Amino acid sequence: MAQLTLKNIYKRYDNTEKKVFGKQKAQHDYAVKDLSFTCKDNSFIGILGPSGCGKSTTLRMIAGLEKITAGQMFIDDVCINELLPKDRNIGLAFEDYALYPPLTVYDNLAFNLKAKSIPSERIKEAIDRVAPLLKVDEFLMMKPSGLSGGQKQRVNIARAIVRQPGLLLLDEPLSHLDGKMRQTLRQEIKRMHREIKCTTIIVTHDQIEAMSMADTIIIMKDGELQQMGSPLEVYDQPANEFVAGFIGEPPMNLLPSIIVKTQEGFFFTFANSELRVKVPDRYNAVVSDTMALTLGVRPVDVIITDKHSSTPVPVAVYENFGDERRISVRVGEDLLNITTAEEVFYKHGDIIHLAFNSEKTHLFDTKTGLCIKGAIGKKQ
Repeated sequence: MAQLTLKNIYKRYDNTEKKVFGKQKAQHDYAVKDLSFTCKDNSFIGILGPSGCGKSTTLRMIAGLEKITAGQMFIDDVCINELLPKDRNIGLAFEDYALYPPLTVYDNLAFNLKAKSIPSERIKEAIDRVAPLLKVDEFLMMKPSGLSGGQKQRVNIARAIVRQPGLLLLDEPLSHLDGKMRQTLRQEIKRMHREIKCTTIIVTHDQIEAMSMADTIIIMKDGELQQMGSPLEVYDQPANEFVAGFIGEPPMNLLPSIIVKTQEGFFFTFANSELRVKVPDRYNAVVSDTMALTLGVRPVDVIITDKHSSTPVPVAVYENFGDERRISVRVGEDLLNITTAEEVFYKHGDIIHLAFNSEKTHLFDTKTGLCIKGAIGKKQ
């Protein structure tokens, strides 16, 4: 096992160029900016974010495949900035399987160990230990051409861990697989992590992968850390609008709102919409009349009610997914999405009344996108 620590890591590609008003101009933007976090021994970390956010660059710097522009990186107490990849005791599995076609699965697993002149008896012991963990023991004598995509990825990951690394890095390992195989391999990777007790980092753009496998999630955007926490923390306590909108399927509703004060209390109001929703009393200390903010509420926390506690709104879209129903209503220029497990049916134009789970609503600053200080629920 190993503890990984990143301190104020920057990465910049100075040799790239972009066109600005028809002229070539050097691009000095940082791919990773002031990134700091710690992965404890035996933890499972998911680095999550959209394409181009810097997550794979971060993984490649940890592996030693990219040079760090600034900052320090440690495995335990050893600074690894200048260490060669082979000296970092890291196992790495890429999105691409990169297996050697002429070699059997056994020889693919043994390749790196043979290169280190490890005795064949010890190589066999290592493969006999790892192969059953990823269920590749049944086709050790087969060549990669006879394997399915899921089997190839199992071999790819097994090859990374057969060398007994202190740190296992997985770069989008499931992106080439179909839905059913992705689900199966997610479970297998989680089980494997528990058994080998190796500090593991997975890079993915798929929130389901990160939420289901990782103990801690690091969310990145434009090279910067947005939030780090457990899956439940980043879901229930998003630090800003980006995290709120990125985590969750369907994503959180984010509605620009103006606070209006009446004799009955504060209400959320929305441009070009008649909808008015009572502001939960717990926000009274942080809102004021005419205040502009962004209201965040997840579709599962919007409740269709018989009580006329809000302005009636017509149904815009109704979708039945079997295990859940999704209903959308138009709020000005935006759609407010609602998810329910109840067996209800609506058609376009049906009138419904809405209520929000007040403990699950979020308020964000319209300028910074940050969660408004003081507008935090009991669980936060």
